[in-house]
Amino acid sequence: QVQLIESGGGLVQAGGSLRLSCAASGRTFSSYAMGWFRQAPGKEREFVATISRGGIRIVYVDYVKGRFTISRDNAKNTVYLQMNSLKPEDTAVYYCAAKWGRAGETSIRSNEYDYWGQGTQVTVSS
Repeated sequence: QVQLIESGGGLVQAGGSLRLSCAASGRTFSSYAMGWFRQAPGKEREFVATISRGGIRIVYVDYVKGRFTISRDNAKNTVYLQMNSLKPEDTAVYYCAAKWGRAGETSIRSNEYDYWGQGTQVTVSS
């Protein structure tokens, strides 16, 4: 069992930055690929970024490339999402998720993830 707790959300003006953190319980964090997803009001949950368990493979959705950076610190059981140049359309609840996987494995599909956090609200004002 893995428990995930997100933090770092908040209200920011367009063009600003936030860093989300996701702290995981347990001693097997390094066995999981991690992903960030988001869900805006009235919309389906969508993929944002994923990182393999060793951090070697990273995938982003196109519209955050160059603005968001996913990283992880396996010694701290934490995955991060640095978000720069935020836009009002980035407003959503952001979720981190864990997927048991092989080295180098990632996934953009939410239904392939085993554990989810409770989410953290990000609101970008114009």
